[in-house]
Amino acid sequence: MTRPRPRSLARPLFVAVVVALVLAACSSGSSGGKGGSSTGPGNTSTTAGAYGTLPAESGTPTTGGTISYPIIAGSQPTYIGPVYPGSAWTVYNYDFEILLYRPLYWESVGNRPVMNYSLSLAPAPTYSDGDKTVTINLYKTYKWSNGQPVDAQDMIFFIDEVRAAVKENASNWGPYTPGNFPDDVVSMSAPSKFTLVLHLDQAYNPSWFTDTQLINITPMPSTAWNVARQGGPHLDYSNPANAKKIFDYLNAAAKKLSTYATNPLWQDVDGPFKLTQFNPTTDANTMVPNPNYGGPQKARFSELKAEYFASSTAEFNAMLAGKLTQGDVTADEIPQVPRLKAEGYNVYGYPDLGFSYAVFNFADKTNHWNSIIAQLYIRQALAHLSDQTAIIHGAYKDAAAPAYGPVPAIPATAYVPSNASTNPYPYSVADAKNLLASHGWHVVPNGTTTCQNPGSGPTQCGAGIPKGQNLNFTDYYVNDPAAAGQETTQWASAARQVGININPVAKTFNFIVDQYDDPVAPQNNNKWQVENFGGYTENPYPTTDTIFNKGSGNEGEYNNPEADRLIRASKYSSNPNAVRAEAAFITKDLPGIFLPNQDLIFAWKGISGPPDSFSNLTQYEFSPEYWYLTK
Repeated sequence: MTRPRPRSLARPLFVAVVVALVLAACSSGSSGGKGGSSTGPGNTSTTAGAYGTLPAESGTPTTGGTISYPIIAGSQPTYIGPVYPGSAWTVYNYDFEILLYRPLYWESVGNRPVMNYSLSLAPAPTYSDGDKTVTINLYKTYKWSNGQPVDAQDMIFFIDEVRAAVKENASNWGPYTPGNFPDDVVSMSAPSKFTLVLHLDQAYNPSWFTDTQLINITPMPSTAWNVARQGGPHLDYSNPANAKKIFDYLNAAAKKLSTYATNPLWQDVDGPFKLTQFNPTTDANTMVPNPNYGGPQKARFSELKAEYFASSTAEFNAMLAGKLTQGDVTADEIPQVPRLKAEGYNVYGYPDLGFSYAVFNFADKTNHWNSIIAQLYIRQALAHLSDQTAIIHGAYKDAAAPAYGPVPAIPATAYVPSNASTNPYPYSVADAKNLLASHGWHVVPNGTTTCQNPGSGPTQCGAGIPKGQNLNFTDYYVNDPAAAGQETTQWASAARQVGININPVAKTFNFIVDQYDDPVAPQNNNKWQVENFGGYTENPYPTTDTIFNKGSGNEGEYNNPEADRLIRASKYSSNPNAVRAEAAFITKDLPGIFLPNQDLIFAWKGISGPPDSFSNLTQYEFSPEYWYLTK
């Protein structure tokens, strides 16, 4: 489930086990996905690459009390309900949603980015008919607040509503890419109450289909939400016209933030919590345990409060004052971690599977930018100006790992490519200058470099680039945390040394994702050249399908036929090397500037629980129902 996130990632050790499971999963009739935990959160997290130490479970559990955690301005949840739009397809919305509505499959075992079937609603699916038929058998313990079981019809209802949503507008469902789920499902049936059978349009790699398609399913209460107005008649959602009416009603209700805690729709949940308060101005909210939750662990405390802060600095100051149970630690706050520990907080961090990058907009025609950035040598020169060593030491206070492509060396998975550990474009102002000069540019250090030899020959600037053209552009970056600005400033400073003038402009994460994502806001695709919104949290099967292939939801409309071919191989081939080949090519072809993977650092005080229930925060998975206040 690739989701935009504000920052970056990393990890190793589990490779041999994962490889064996992947090879098994790629055979016909096998179960999809990769290995997961057979029990709930325990202590299975790896340690290599961690910041700090993950404490063991301790203390005497108490019942009742309040656990609080932060939400930061500009990165709050903005939508409720499982069928949410591209503008809300973020890790923030995801972590809010999963407390109320459990996804079919859970994507981490502690800090290890592998499928976790014990925290899922079903064990691993099975594949048959040459990998064209998928069978999902739900656990029978989950139920809705109205007492109805979570069953196969609830999954069918979700799929029918997604179909209605994307038929109305492709942006109505965040992970949608034409041809992918649910388009790849030809038919579906429920041969028994808890069994769903999907017939696919063709054979797919089972790991790809489980880890990138089925994880998008979130069952919805089919006997309660199948209405087109409050108190209205229950409709047959298999009828597309009815499904549209239902979607329009649910979508309209989801846009009324002021009613989130009062609308009966959102009180019918299958997750571990129920929403009781929601501030439509700040999105601060309060949840209480769901007494009907059928998962492996019910919460033992009384309230879960998401508290709003205007900035990460304000949130950190609240922790220093002991006013938050659990919070985030940004890189610029690392020097103050001893103060947090003195206050009694545990502090632990780990990188998540995914990547951070400064995105190139290949569609922006302003100042001939589309022609400029189409040149690989230009992208290579810009990559040579990014000093990952300096960024890691300065912006991230050494709590980060170098990363040169979409599948980093840390965290290690079965899919790490051979060039993940060696920078193909190491920091070198001289190399950047030579690339430009050898392609017809007059390089003016600390001035303005211009094209002096236009044309498409091997020593010329490139097709569509006129004589006298400069290389100046604007780079929009997230304003919080400060590390994004620091890495952008480093890049701009190095670029000036070869006559490239980068104008850094800070914006909120939500603003950049909403306004400067070409698929979400195509009307604005001539308004930006580069953006650093953070990056993506990847699926356990880390293909960049839907991110970098043509016609997908990629931010900057990167388009390379070879990338498309390799992504298709990852999607359809049973070859476990396919994702590695894809990642290796994209690492070299540079759809953006890949940036270091920082440790995602968290702090908590006065609570304990299984270590995995804290370390999975580093993978953007949130399971606070396992926490408890201690005496």
